[in-house]
Amino acid sequence: MYPYFKKKFIIPVAAAGMLFVGTSFKEDFFEIAKQIEIFTTLFKAVNTNYVDETNPGDLMDKAIKSMLGSLDPYTVYFNEQDVVNFKINNTGEYTGIGALISRKKDRLIVREPYKNYPADKAGLKAGDEIIQIGDILIADFKDDASQLLKGTKNTKINIKYLRQGKPFTTVLVLDEVDIKSVPFYGKIDEKTGYIVLAHFSRKASYEVKEALEKLKADGATQIVLDLRGNPGGLLNEAIDICNLFVPKNEVIVTTKSRIEKHNNTYKTQKEPVDTQIPLAILVNGRSASASEIVSGALQDLDRAVVLGSRSFGKGLVQRSVDLTYGTQLKVTISRYYTPSGRCIQALDYAHKDKNGIAQKTDAKNFNAFKTRKGRTVYDGGGVLPDIELEETKTSPIATALIKNDGVFDYATTYYYKNPNLGDKIPTISDADYTAFKQFLKTNKISFDTETEVALRNTLAAAKNEKIDETIAPEYQQLLAALEKSETTLLDKNQKEIKNMIQEELIKRYQYQEGLYQFYIKNNSEIKRAVSVLNNQTEYKTILKM
Repeated sequence: MYPYFKKKFIIPVAAAGMLFVGTSFKEDFFEIAKQIEIFTTLFKAVNTNYVDETNPGDLMDKAIKSMLGSLDPYTVYFNEQDVVNFKINNTGEYTGIGALISRKKDRLIVREPYKNYPADKAGLKAGDEIIQIGDILIADFKDDASQLLKGTKNTKINIKYLRQGKPFTTVLVLDEVDIKSVPFYGKIDEKTGYIVLAHFSRKASYEVKEALEKLKADGATQIVLDLRGNPGGLLNEAIDICNLFVPKNEVIVTTKSRIEKHNNTYKTQKEPVDTQIPLAILVNGRSASASEIVSGALQDLDRAVVLGSRSFGKGLVQRSVDLTYGTQLKVTISRYYTPSGRCIQALDYAHKDKNGIAQKTDAKNFNAFKTRKGRTVYDGGGVLPDIELEETKTSPIATALIKNDGVFDYATTYYYKNPNLGDKIPTISDADYTAFKQFLKTNKISFDTETEVALRNTLAAAKNEKIDETIAPEYQQLLAALEKSETTLLDKNQKEIKNMIQEELIKRYQYQEGLYQFYIKNNSEIKRAVSVLNNQTEYKTILKM
């Protein structure tokens, strides 16, 4: 495992200047140079004169990230440790533990161990809370603790973790982990192939091509491509995936920028696999970026029927720029446009409200465009499917339950109360759902709605002003009304939330593969996609064939 050294350092004034001047625009040179000089003299003065000892590295990190935060969420500075994670996300490969983990206060939470990878082999389960790695307590380690789980192949790492509040130990043996862009493919029925594309790493197009060719060889004559929840990735992989279904030299995407060299037109470069096979694409509100290039381009070219709910709406293109001392900048350089000429960017970061929040483009301001065969499509708010499916949309209460780990934590408790389900598909009865609601109440899981946050802030302010006793009756009345409202929403969206719980539980018992096997037999969005493909009259009518 790589050793971790925490260093304090002062960035030389000249180096700081080089950091920002390297790619400055000539027409703004004087203004940029002036602001750099002001900043570097200020930075030096603060570190020299401040009453307490400062950490210049931390100050600079915060200053840079705060500056970039005023632009858009995709223009990001990566320090030396961040760069490693960024490269992992783009290649899909690293030596590690083979599990999705997240940090929660002073612990690392195992979100999902992948079958037969190191974390799984070491016996770790979803919901386990890692509290110590080697000799380092997570509570004492304020930086990115996931770095402690990386190293050379066959490195052994001692782990201490909590499971349902009880302490356990295990040994992780690091190994090469290949995160698949296509985690699953298979046949839904005799003639329908199903391909899940989870993200666009550098192997994405190769994996989709391999899946497509194997499904065709196995008798598939129509394809469902599932992009739901796919956050995007590499632009060239999106183009190559489109190329599997459309001829060589087709324009897939253009990028436009105020800098001439960033204006590009991207065409397919290879011979396709199949330009005729009927194709249905599934998207939802978490399908973004490269997912929207694929779905938007194939929609514009009238090559596929798109089903689901409106996609995320990320029409901005980023490029990585290497900086000094192993750091890196990912910067938004242009907007991308689908073949019909539309940009599907949903948020306008150049115009923010008084709270600094970028606003969504109003639907009445969307512009109309035409697909190759004359169908009307719109810009400004993500890719709007040809067939909208209500079940693909996520309700606000369900979003809150994802954010606050309500479903995740309940699934952990359920799993250990019902350890012997094996390959049996867990079903969520009305009694189970009642138990779920009680679980949320007993564990005081907050939904963090705007109203709830405002109410808590009001009480905190009242306590500071020592008037909390005065407003206590009103506060409790409002809190009770809010809880009643949340209970009503839990009941109203019971079907959606039951499905979320069931899907989380399937992953606990049968891993990711089990969830996809369940999908191809039971998922309503997939069933609708198959019905469109099976009804060639409907399919051809939608695409004006």
